[in-house]
Amino acid sequence: MSLSSTIRQLPKTLSSFIPAALIASNTVLGGPATCSNTQLSCQNTTAVADTCCFNAPGGLLLLTQFWDTNPPTGPTNSWTVHGLWPDNCDGTYEQYCDPSREYTNITSIITAAGRTDLLDYMNTYWKDYQGDDESFWEHEWDKHGTCISTLEPSCYTDYQPQEEVVAYFQKTVDLFKTLDSYAFLSAAGIVPSTTKTYTAAEISAALAKPRGVQVSIHCRNGEMDEIWYYYNVRGSVQTGDFVPSEPDGSKSDCPATGIKYVPKVSGGTPPSTTLSTVTSNPPSPTSVPGVPFSGRGTLPVTSNGHVNGCIISGGTWYTTGTCATFTAAPSGSGFTLTSSKGKCAVSNNVLTCSSTITAPTIFSTTDGKLLYNGSSSFYTSSVPTGSIQASVSVVQQATGLTIGWKGS
Repeated sequence: MSLSSTIRQLPKTLSSFIPAALIASNTVLGGPATCSNTQLSCQNTTAVADTCCFNAPGGLLLLTQFWDTNPPTGPTNSWTVHGLWPDNCDGTYEQYCDPSREYTNITSIITAAGRTDLLDYMNTYWKDYQGDDESFWEHEWDKHGTCISTLEPSCYTDYQPQEEVVAYFQKTVDLFKTLDSYAFLSAAGIVPSTTKTYTAAEISAALAKPRGVQVSIHCRNGEMDEIWYYYNVRGSVQTGDFVPSEPDGSKSDCPATGIKYVPKVSGGTPPSTTLSTVTSNPPSPTSVPGVPFSGRGTLPVTSNGHVNGCIISGGTWYTTGTCATFTAAPSGSGFTLTSSKGKCAVSNNVLTCSSTITAPTIFSTTDGKLLYNGSSSFYTSSVPTGSIQASVSVVQQATGLTIGWKGS
């Protein structure tokens, strides 16, 4: 007897506590939904109610890749991961669908799941051109991962917090491994060059040949720097079949001829990790050598006389993983700080960086240390270890710390 049949035979007072999504999906305990549904996403003619086994409204999944040259990221003979994005089958998309699951600790989530192999691969092939991999991963999950319906926590039984986050990054990496863009292009004689250029037609043909469908290619200043691969999915993102699909409303934006494919070792124009998915902003100021808290940099933490970890994008102290990049901008008699999560402020005596902050704190500095109300003293209850993050307070606690600056 199936789980769904068993649930339907329970007394109403008990069955009312079982999520409807589990009944519809015939979910097996201890994992994502087990799907008998054979409907291919974006191909339905009527609404499909079971969004644990049918990706909706984001039924067109894009595996997107970068070719970063200045500075170069990843191996010189490989493209790198941008992300996995759900589109609404028509060129539109949703974003930031669940603020309660916008996490600031992707590294620790994957580490706590025992998936150091996945993390090692991401550290090589899922790179941020500004050196802030953690913030880049957070952005991809927060903006796109939270909008994939089959990754909703309610689609799991015996749900373990954040297991859908690991599933998102694992599936993205699994797809990326099947899409060796460098090899696809090389097989057609399209290789990085400082002198040779290519046509959009020959690039598109080389990338379409292995899958039988077109892709979107994207350029910046005439240089190819992104490829988007499209899929419909039969079943869930976690366990379903990914079927190559033609592009929807998002088309290539490269010129017809004269496209440069620049080697990673030199040249090129710095790409934006959010070129096609976020509203453009004025360029961030660069750090001034020797001047603390100017432009972009990280916030190393010193405790008990030695540097130990740093402040990450949400404003917490983390002693393992990748440091977040902050932007320091002059304001009044001091400066403000902003991370990928938003503006930073001391709120309820705790350092916090969030998109909900409208009035950032104006900090100051002396001797290279961050000052709040003229003091460089910050506190927490204990030194964090492993995947633990510690809140940073301005109220005296057991462990004292100072926050410095490392320009980038």
